[in-house]
Amino acid sequence: MAVRRRQRLGPGGGRALLAAVLLCVWGRAAAERVRYAIPEELGRGSLVGPLARDLGLSADELPARKLRLSDEKQYFTVNEENGNLYVNERLDREEMCGDSATCSVSFEALVHNPLNIFPVEVAIEDVNDNSPVFSKAVLDLEISEWTLPGARFPLEMAQDTDVGTNSLLNYELTSNPSFSLSMKEKPGGKKQPELVLERALDREKQSSFELVLTAVDGGDPARSGSVQIRINVTDANDNPPVFSKSVYEARVAENLPVGSLVLRVVATDADTGSNGRVSYSFSSVPDTVKELFAIDSESGEIMTSGPLDFEEKNKYIIGLEASDGGGLTDHCEVQIDITDENDNAPEITILSLSSPVPEDAPTGTVVALLKVRDRDSGENGQVSCELSGEAPLSIVASSGGSYKVVTTGALDREQASEHGVTVVARDRGRPALWSSRELVLEVSDVNDNAPVFEEAAYSAYVAENNAAGALVLRVQARDADAGANGRVSYWLAGGSAGAAGAAPLVSVEARSGALYAQRSLDYEQCREFTVAVRAQDGGSPARSSTATVRVFVLDRNDNAPRVLWPAAAAAAGEAAGGAATPFEVVPRSAEAGYLVAKVVAVDADAGRNAWLSYELVQASEPALFRVGLHSGEVRTARAVSERDAAKQRVVAVVKDHGQPALSATATLHVVLAESLQEALPELSERPAGAEEEAAAAAELQFYLVLALALLSALLVLSVALAVLARLRRAGPPAVLRCLGAQRFSLAGAAFPADFCEGTLPYSYNLCVAAPARAVPEAAWPPPPPPVPVLSAEELLGGDSCQKPSPNCDLVVGEPPAEPDAPQVCKCWASLFKCFRIVVIFPWVFSAWSQWVFVICIPK
Repeated sequence: MAVRRRQRLGPGGGRALLAAVLLCVWGRAAAERVRYAIPEELGRGSLVGPLARDLGLSADELPARKLRLSDEKQYFTVNEENGNLYVNERLDREEMCGDSATCSVSFEALVHNPLNIFPVEVAIEDVNDNSPVFSKAVLDLEISEWTLPGARFPLEMAQDTDVGTNSLLNYELTSNPSFSLSMKEKPGGKKQPELVLERALDREKQSSFELVLTAVDGGDPARSGSVQIRINVTDANDNPPVFSKSVYEARVAENLPVGSLVLRVVATDADTGSNGRVSYSFSSVPDTVKELFAIDSESGEIMTSGPLDFEEKNKYIIGLEASDGGGLTDHCEVQIDITDENDNAPEITILSLSSPVPEDAPTGTVVALLKVRDRDSGENGQVSCELSGEAPLSIVASSGGSYKVVTTGALDREQASEHGVTVVARDRGRPALWSSRELVLEVSDVNDNAPVFEEAAYSAYVAENNAAGALVLRVQARDADAGANGRVSYWLAGGSAGAAGAAPLVSVEARSGALYAQRSLDYEQCREFTVAVRAQDGGSPARSSTATVRVFVLDRNDNAPRVLWPAAAAAAGEAAGGAATPFEVVPRSAEAGYLVAKVVAVDADAGRNAWLSYELVQASEPALFRVGLHSGEVRTARAVSERDAAKQRVVAVVKDHGQPALSATATLHVVLAESLQEALPELSERPAGAEEEAAAAAELQFYLVLALALLSALLVLSVALAVLARLRRAGPPAVLRCLGAQRFSLAGAAFPADFCEGTLPYSYNLCVAAPARAVPEAAWPPPPPPVPVLSAEELLGGDSCQKPSPNCDLVVGEPPAEPDAPQVCKCWASLFKCFRIVVIFPWVFSAWSQWVFVICIPK
């Protein structure tokens, strides 16, 4: 038969045995046994002994060492505070051990941290708590009156379940002159009481006797029991029954079927008739024996009436009585030995569990303590244990039928979080019996694995001008550990993501490993950078690993081409105070393909966004020039002719290949001349590029001059009308006399004699210049010498009217180089107050121009 039991070692069962438990110390357990002796019948809570002190444990160590007992029946208990051993339930030696000479209870005391096991034995000493007991209340004897004195009649022996001196019995008989008491020694030291006839009986005088037999044990105080003996005096039964043996022996196997014959006893009686008919019965047998055995009163056959169990009791001693019809008896003893059979499978008891076990436990760590017991004896009770299953565990035998399960190699929770093994215990019986118990050993995690990134180096691509907070990349690291040891958090460990003291370009989210841009990236400032991300678990001490993230910034077409020349040359010219616009001199003899200039431009972008192409978009003579698509070279498309204007303006556009494309323009001024000296006059004029602006300014100047002329004309007309009105009232003016008679008729109106005395209280000096657009100094020729501003007296001279001259001298009001300047007679100075108005304005592509107006008002 096989018994299979399963128990799972959960986390709660073995919490007390931690990873620190190393090899079990078994030396003391094997060499020493703690023994105590106590009397039976002690009540619950009675002190047995100071177990902790006897094991060498102090009171301070008890909480950590966790002293406990492995006794299954829990006869005893240990106090966790002081370590004393106490009785847990009433102990009855007779119930526990029967009539065995010695009685003891053995169990193991377990201590932890480190794990030790100590065998403990408590001997149960007998106390005289049982009185001798007879199986019958009355013993009936029939004695013939013909019986001779000296005849012996065996009496029933009393039974005392105590042992030792407490079970030694002495018998006493009430005093009677006809009878006495005698003791017969029997095997085993027991005494058989016998009734001895002291004198002959006479039935006619006394037909019956009543005696009392008292059995007294050897205890202190002594206990006793009694039985009444009733003797009936008869005649003719002269011979008692006699057993063929005083002691019968039998050997039977346990588990014998009920009703099986054990043995047969035989007693004979020499008498005949009813006096010779013998009947058999048990004599002074406890009820437990009567439950197992029965005797046939006529045949003397002893048979089993219940199951026999060697493990409960292996020997029975039974008293038998044979009696005839006349009341005579004889007694014998039957010794029945029970032989063991292999009917008990080994029993596996788990004394201590250590689950879960840390994965870093060293080889040889005790993970379980087992107790294996087989109730059979001999080879049937010899047990061997083994482990079945693939696990780094082995089982090692220890003392007293104990076994320890130890590790034989390193444990790795990441490869196997639990190990299942089966403990198989097998005896050596025929056939062998076995039992098994399954152990599931859980392995607890230790932070022995660092986080591992999916990639050692990551690459991320981010387009420039990204929004702040945009996701760059998500890194992920895995930790094979469990719980907090496998919970990974992410940190920035350094790199080129930002200069020292500057804000980093990226940040990482601790839980998810997502990298976010801290600000907008600019490809032109930073094309790539590297950042180190550290993954760290939550163990103690923590483990970490680092991965490199290389971030590439992708270019976008966010930079227009920048013209270095001619734009850069123009800026340099302005800074030096020279011409504002660069120019190129091309000889008029240039043929087609002549290199005029090269437009130089750059684009800060990269790739297609920086590929530049050049196109001609505007030119004074579109057919005269062409621009290289990729080189930017400006060349003549045909030969230069005399009809081509001396000044040429060429506008080229520079485009990149981005989406959308960005562009810039470059303006080139070309002068068609054979040499630089020939080109200088052309350079004094305004550049061709300002023609439109000059036309607008000229138009504005025209309207200003027209308005001024109209105002002057109105003023002159008003003055003339005023003069005519006055001349009409005053007669001929004196000026006519100054001019001479040959030019004016004297028979007209005359000027008053005191005309020259009349003056106007006003003197006007006026110079009006038309406003002109501010033009760089180098683009215009120098203005003409300033026109002197003179009063009327200076202009006309100082000749008085009292000295008229017949001839008028001309007074020059402007330099002789100006033939068109007005001439005024000096003799008018005595008659008129004159004013000169000079209007100066620039003309486009010409020298300075000026108009002079002279206004005279009569004095």
